[in-house]
Amino acid sequence: MTAEGGTVARVTTDLVVRGMTCAACVNRVEKRLSRIDGVTASVNLATSRARVHHPVDVTAEALLAAVEKAGYEPELVPPPVPRAAPRATTGPAASAGPGAPADAADADTPEDPAGPTREEARKDRERLLITALLCLPVLVLSMVPALQFRNWQWLCLVLAAPVVVWSAWPFHLRAARGLRHSAATMDTLVSLGVIASFAWSLYALFLGGAGDPGMRMPFSLLPSAGTEVAHVYLEAAVAVPLFVLTGRHLEARARRGTGAALRSLAGLAAKDVTVREDGRERLLPIEELIPGQGFVVRPGERVATDGVVVSGSSALDLSLITGESDPVEVGPGRAVVGGAVNMGGLLLVQATAVGADTRLARITHLVTEAQAGKARAQRLADRVAGVFVPAVLSLAVTVLGFWLGAGADPQAAVTAAVAILVVACPCALGLATPTALMAATGRGARLGILVKGPQSLEALRHVDVIVLDKTGTLTTGHMSVVRVTETAGGIGRDTAVRLAGAVEQGSEHPLGRAVASYAQRAAARGPLPGVAGFLAVPGSGVTGIVEGRRVEVRTPGEGLPASLAQALAEAEAAALTPVLVRVDGFDEALIALGDVLRPGSYRAVDRLRRLGVEPVLATGDREATARAVARELGITEVHAHCSPEGKAALVRELRGGGRRVAVIGDGVNDAAALAEADLGIAMGSGTDVAIGAADVTLVRGDIEAVADAVRLARRTLATIRLNLVWAFGYNAVTVPLAAVGLLGPMLAAAAMSASSVLVVANSLRLRTWQPAPRRPGSPVGKASR
Repeated sequence: MTAEGGTVARVTTDLVVRGMTCAACVNRVEKRLSRIDGVTASVNLATSRARVHHPVDVTAEALLAAVEKAGYEPELVPPPVPRAAPRATTGPAASAGPGAPADAADADTPEDPAGPTREEARKDRERLLITALLCLPVLVLSMVPALQFRNWQWLCLVLAAPVVVWSAWPFHLRAARGLRHSAATMDTLVSLGVIASFAWSLYALFLGGAGDPGMRMPFSLLPSAGTEVAHVYLEAAVAVPLFVLTGRHLEARARRGTGAALRSLAGLAAKDVTVREDGRERLLPIEELIPGQGFVVRPGERVATDGVVVSGSSALDLSLITGESDPVEVGPGRAVVGGAVNMGGLLLVQATAVGADTRLARITHLVTEAQAGKARAQRLADRVAGVFVPAVLSLAVTVLGFWLGAGADPQAAVTAAVAILVVACPCALGLATPTALMAATGRGARLGILVKGPQSLEALRHVDVIVLDKTGTLTTGHMSVVRVTETAGGIGRDTAVRLAGAVEQGSEHPLGRAVASYAQRAAARGPLPGVAGFLAVPGSGVTGIVEGRRVEVRTPGEGLPASLAQALAEAEAAALTPVLVRVDGFDEALIALGDVLRPGSYRAVDRLRRLGVEPVLATGDREATARAVARELGITEVHAHCSPEGKAALVRELRGGGRRVAVIGDGVNDAAALAEADLGIAMGSGTDVAIGAADVTLVRGDIEAVADAVRLARRTLATIRLNLVWAFGYNAVTVPLAAVGLLGPMLAAAAMSASSVLVVANSLRLRTWQPAPRRPGSPVGKASR
């Protein structure tokens, strides 16, 4: 359970719901849970999970009881434990450490709690194999009259009976369970279809003349009636379970494919870690590692958890975490991410985060959260499915009565009714959105694009304006001091830089980090002094007390001394970013800093424009600096001197004009605008506040991923729409054909199974979706200084 904010304390509980087979099941579970006061639920057929939001006084036992009353088997999903990730590891690079057994990874790979266990999967495969062996002779003899020998029909009866009873038992059991709870689902339709086909065959064999030893039954794809001898429908009675079980098997394999990315993320964490203490090494389970401990990463191993390199240098492969294909060089003082593969030398790393606080754990959590939601179209499909099965049952009875009342042969009437029961399955409706969403979010995670859920995808699809921050978004954010100008007769350049660096030690802003780093390198008297009373004002600057002096580092204003005013003009002309150093209320120095554009900024802006998305630059920097960057990128609309409130107001203004607005940012000062926009996009290298307020996170920190995210969203929603069109259109075509007697039960079963498999297969195409290739020779951006 996880707590949520609000006036009434609420929590979120995840349940695994076993036994769901179609969208009607989803609708029933949601309705049953929603009957509890204050409870809202979202159920996902593809993952067999229910996400329940409820008041704290509603117990988990009450939720489990409600699902059981709906006729399904619930199981509480335990909350995340404080560990780096599930105890899993894959591939030779995911070494558990020296001396680990070769099969250690396989031994502890976790099962997906939403999916079938290995034992259940084995039993399902065995059931399908035995069913196929029993069905094959029945189908061949029924469909090839030349092979029909004396009493062939009785042999078919003997072979068909175990299929109808044992093979179809799961359908009968779930149908009976639903009947006890006044529920009708896909299993109800399949069970009734099998029983009706077999019952009619028994009637034909024992009372309808079909039991004659020399009986021959011609085969036709279309149902026929009016013959002197009643037809035997044993081939339909066995084909329905065979095709449905085959479809379920193929569908389960395909659905497992859609969740492959999430399992691969879970497999990136090391199982054990080699800790170095007092010059000695020992192997610990990853759960026992605590922040501050040092651990060793040998060549070929995965980094156990997030940390900072203490000694050694190497190149790290981050491709499976951030989507960045190029190795990243690291050395002392550089941060490393858990799950990265060490491609070179020996590293000693100090752990900075463990368990759920690691970057890999947060990414896995975001992907899991994204797969729990529903698109608007899927919510409509679930509502339709809630009345679909009862409507099909009513239609089957009506068609049976109509044909019998019209004087038609009973055989034709039964055939039409059974075909309707079999063909009208809402399974494809329930799979249309979740399978596409699972495949898309998994593919996005591999490309370094994390989307919070289907609502974010829908918003991303319709964005037509994107507000871009400058520092850390379009630029690298790695500022450096270009020049320092001191006031004549003041405290002096060195002292001003030292005091400014001291107060900026507590800042998270790229400008502050650059000033602090420059001051540290320039310091001749050891470490920088400490700061007291530190205060950061987003969009303005920082202040604090250093060695008894009040030091401010902020954006320059009016009324500067002549030397500083001239330096300010020169910095603006060179598109540098100036900051003013004030000590005890006096202007003492002006520091000019420069930044460079990210390598992909020009391509990103160009691709967004080609996608019909207008870029707008909004930054807290001065006008000259902002326009210099905008000029290089071809951005026409620029808003400089933007405070956090100003950025949020700009977003509200654009939305008020009917625009669909996205905001990209990476700092605390972007959080308000990110939350205000139709869609917030955070750079993965940014602050936790910005990432928390965003709907999309670009893990790899590549601005070009924005255009990739837009294209992926459009492709995903197009796939969902195609799935739903197929799911609805399939029933719109096949049900009338069955009602007028042009679709037999056997073909109906094959068509019904094929519909679900086709929907899942269409979603699986998203796993191979590729971003637009980079065009050779594209400009990469120039320095903004």
